Amino acid sequence: MADQQALDEVVEFTSDLIRIDTTNRGGGDCRERPAAEYAAEQLAGAGLEPTMLERTKGRTNVVARLEGTDPSADALLLHGHLDVVPARADDWSVHPFSGEIRDGVVWGRGAVDMKNMDAMILAVLRSWARQGVRPRRDIVVAFTADEEDSAQDGSGFLADQHPGLFEGCAEGVSESGAFTFHDGSGRQIYPIAAGERGTAWLKLTARGRAGHGSKVNKENAVTRLAAAITRIGEHEWPLRPTPTVWAALAELAALYGLDVDLDDIDRLLEKLGPAAKLVESTVRNSANPTMLDAGYKLNVIPGEAVAYVDGRYLYGGEDEFRTTLDQLTGPDVEWEFHHREVALQAPVDSPTYAKMRAAVEEFAPEGQVVPYCMSGGTDAKQFSRLGITGYGFTPLKLPEGYDYQAMFHGVDERVPVEALHFGVRVLDRFLRTA
Repeated sequence: MADQQALDEVVEFTSDLIRIDTTNRGGGDCRERPAAEYAAEQLAGAGLEPTMLERTKGRTNVVARLEGTDPSADALLLHGHLDVVPARADDWSVHPFSGEIRDGVVWGRGAVDMKNMDAMILAVLRSWARQGVRPRRDIVVAFTADEEDSAQDGSGFLADQHPGLFEGCAEGVSESGAFTFHDGSGRQIYPIAAGERGTAWLKLTARGRAGHGSKVNKENAVTRLAAAITRIGEHEWPLRPTPTVWAALAELAALYGLDVDLDDIDRLLEKLGPAAKLVESTVRNSANPTMLDAGYKLNVIPGEAVAYVDGRYLYGGEDEFRTTLDQLTGPDVEWEFHHREVALQAPVDSPTYAKMRAAVEEFAPEGQVVPYCMSGGTDAKQFSRLGITGYGFTPLKLPEGYDYQAMFHGVDERVPVEALHFGVRVLDRFLRTA
């Protein structure tokens, strides 16, 4: 079991990493190297030999391998990203890069997404070094850059240019799952991620006839774009649940004593109440308009108007997504992928999933573990290019009233110290048996 020093270190490491500002503003505006150097130092303290790799100066990744006792076993990848999204200090109760520990809570950008998991990994491996523990299978640790943007300088670079570092890895574990979800009626649910929707960030371009704002113009690019955006925003996507989502619905229905009417999933979601939040965003594809860019003067009709859409598609649903976008945009608006990544699905009947479930149940026997699919995406998408099946497993025992999902990219991001202690214990238990 993880020792007391590991419990102390996970808090220290989380706070230290938060204080290292690794804000990723997109377009290459980020520098993860100081955090990578910190992580490499801690890995070296665990007796490992970390390798630091960069595609772009300052955008640093760290990879290390801990050899297991069974050379015939598949390796397991543990990965976490070092970058964070921006935070405006004026909006926060504490400075977002203070790493302040107050009233048993660690505050700051990255406390949940995902420097907490980075710290858990470091604390567990250092604890093992003190205790002389070796896992059954090789464990490859990767701390990555650029997850909060395109991953081109991070997991994409590692998967494409350094696949040898991940030789033998069949499965991977990262954010975000095994956290406490309180349903408001006393139940504690621990969802473990076994899938992700695909990423389809889109650029829409409408072209028309430029002209004076006072003249009749039936080829107005802004009007054409607005019509397409409205159609996309109002479109009702059909239900397309994947096997992972089916499993989540079935286990949640059993937990609440409901009949599984899979022909009326929307009705089932209504009956699930607050627990529906775990699956409602993953039963269908989606496309949400997010940005508009048109015109340069009020009395001038521009010849071009541009919009961006955050699209997500389910495993096996990309063809339907493309066809639907062709129909919704129509003949006067072109669309293209601004950024695209695959949808993922992992088996929920695998030995690895069973061991993650068992580890959570040992330390949270009052909880109910269920599978779920993430509505967004992680570095698991890039590592899937190497044939690595990805799970979301960042264990946290959270108090009622703590809105875990709101912490991601939100104001006043924070994590309870006790949640970090729970995470270390569960991660330690899982990795010893994995």
